[in-house]
Amino acid sequence: MTYISRRDAQAIQSGTHSDPYGILGLHEWEGKMVIRAFVPSAAKVEVLDWETGETIAELMREELAPDLFCNEIEGRTGRFAYKFRITKGDHIWVEEDTYRFGTVIGELDEYLLGEGTHHTLWKVLGAHVMNHEGVDGTHFAVWAPNARRASVVGNFNNWDGRRHLMRQRGVTGVWEIFLPGLSDGEPYKYELLDRQGHLLPLKADPVGFGSEHPPRTASIVRKLDGHDWQDEDWMKKRGDLNRIDKPISIYEVHLGSWRKVHDEGNRPLSYYELSQELVAYVKDMGFTHIELMPISEYPFDGSWGYQPIGLFAPTIRHGTLEEFRWFVEACHAADIGVLIDWVPGHFPEDVHGLGRFDGTALYEHEDRREGFHPDWNTLVYNFGRVEVANFLSANALYWLKEYHIDGLRVDAVASMLYRDYSREEGQWIPNKDGGRENYEAIDFLRSMNMLAYQEAEGIMTIAEESTAFPGVSAPTNYGGLGFGFKWNMGWMNDTLRYMSQDPIHRKYHHHDMTFGMHYAFSENFILPLSHDEVVHGKGSLLDRMPGYPADKFANLRAYYGYMWGHPGKKLLFMGGEFAQGDEWNHNKSLDWHLLDHDFQRGVQSLVRDLNRIYRETPALYELDAKPQGFQWIEVNAHEDSVFAWIRWGNEGSSPVLVVSNMTPVERQDYRMGVPMPGKWNEILNTDSSLYAGGGRGNLGAKETEDVASHGQSQSLSLTLPPLATLYFELERA
Repeated sequence: MTYISRRDAQAIQSGTHSDPYGILGLHEWEGKMVIRAFVPSAAKVEVLDWETGETIAELMREELAPDLFCNEIEGRTGRFAYKFRITKGDHIWVEEDTYRFGTVIGELDEYLLGEGTHHTLWKVLGAHVMNHEGVDGTHFAVWAPNARRASVVGNFNNWDGRRHLMRQRGVTGVWEIFLPGLSDGEPYKYELLDRQGHLLPLKADPVGFGSEHPPRTASIVRKLDGHDWQDEDWMKKRGDLNRIDKPISIYEVHLGSWRKVHDEGNRPLSYYELSQELVAYVKDMGFTHIELMPISEYPFDGSWGYQPIGLFAPTIRHGTLEEFRWFVEACHAADIGVLIDWVPGHFPEDVHGLGRFDGTALYEHEDRREGFHPDWNTLVYNFGRVEVANFLSANALYWLKEYHIDGLRVDAVASMLYRDYSREEGQWIPNKDGGRENYEAIDFLRSMNMLAYQEAEGIMTIAEESTAFPGVSAPTNYGGLGFGFKWNMGWMNDTLRYMSQDPIHRKYHHHDMTFGMHYAFSENFILPLSHDEVVHGKGSLLDRMPGYPADKFANLRAYYGYMWGHPGKKLLFMGGEFAQGDEWNHNKSLDWHLLDHDFQRGVQSLVRDLNRIYRETPALYELDAKPQGFQWIEVNAHEDSVFAWIRWGNEGSSPVLVVSNMTPVERQDYRMGVPMPGKWNEILNTDSSLYAGGGRGNLGAKETEDVASHGQSQSLSLTLPPLATLYFELERA
């Protein structure tokens, strides 16, 4: 006797049935209770009572489908709990029937997913270890609205997409299934059929919390809950530390190449090792924050993480998500904030990724003039699709909530803001008004920032934005994008161009060092000397300095002094703090052996002292984003290549005079006007012998004289060492 229609039987056998829960499991059939099970290659399938283990019935092989087993269950009139005992050759085991379990996703979740406002989307989609209806297992859910069929595959079903067909949830396009017995550490992917029934390449989970080690590409089930956070004190105070009127000095790190274990195949450090070695180093150097280059899982090492596929998975290159949390906690215990580079602008076309996920342009645009980025050969997110915008905004919140991340530095914002970014005529589509602005991306960035600041107290968001787009760090209610800070790419380009000049020619480029002050207070700026400045043939920062070796180090020391004294928060890429000699290479460790040399140790000591002085001197940060915190003293000394300014703090804070001499000429009795009389202590001299400099200076302090200079009634007679920056702080009575 048959207990299924021919059409349903064939669809189950071929793995093409769109409603497997309507067929498999326990159902009423022509007035009888019937159980159907699809178990390829099974010799025998028996139904056991879930509580007693007694055999209730043996399922018979269905004539219409060789791997489908069905039978009537006599003596049962309603739903009941049961298990299967399966025989294959000499192997006999007992397992749960996936298709006897009810849904997990609730109606409210469905509504919010459909509306694109599910701020905790990661708690619904992805793979979640849980107890469902009294049974331990893992719930899977994926958004694939245009798929004809979706299934989960892995070692648990021999990667057979017919075994665990998923249930489609209404009009949201979400598919779900609960697989009993699966737990943490299980590799899996999704197998989808497109609208026409064609089999697509296996897909990693867009909301997966773990991944296999590259080059393997499967997602890994990772238990997300259960971490006992111990950083409550940090979380309470971080909001005060992340303000624009506080000292923020960021150490940018590529975890894979900061330091390697040479005795073990040159492997990178684990999250646990980094929580000890990197955290201790950053604490000793005095940086306030660590910024990690993208930590989301990515397939290609050479992308440095900027072409991610697993946006919800900390890269397995250094350990599991739980171990990454240990690293974050270690940073917080050391009073160090953790920022991560976040890449919501584009993604690679790898077949296991998001591209044409369900056979359609689901996450990207159908038209490649909108959906393809020529610079990076990547796909661009469709920010105008509410589900995609929700996916990205929820991802931002996920890192802030689940990992206590203290801020997001958003990559390549300029490429998101403009439809014609790096595109030739005819390669882009104007907006509805005929312009180049990407309205949908702008709306997304605003809503993401509002959500982040609303839901994660005390965090910061940072834009890597290289154009003059207005109001990047202005509040959204004032028409801005809502970022907390913006990288000052113009300052970086101008000043590095100046520093690369031979000092004899610098007088012709004087404006490169002063132009930044024309717009310094238009945004909340961070001054970035990032990884982008030491790659692609640019050489190291030291390489870009002119002169003989001693001159190169003197130039770099003077430049760092100039940077730390300039308005704006600070960011320095790893290796820059000790004058790494070679251009950065992601395949090798930093050249730590260089610290055996006096010059490198000197630069390291200087950066350590710059961070300390910066933190301890309110005038260098309190009015960082306000014009009243800055006053030019000497801006036009082209021939001397001398720059001087006053940094002011709040009332009661001592002002600081910053003076840079960017020529290899020592200048004695150099008259410098100051706004207040008294003793000005030399708190920094980049030419100090402590930093392997020449040891020339002002014997620790200078008293003002009643000699007018630079529009001031008082002045100092200074010795300006060659290629050096000096700080003088007014001594308060």
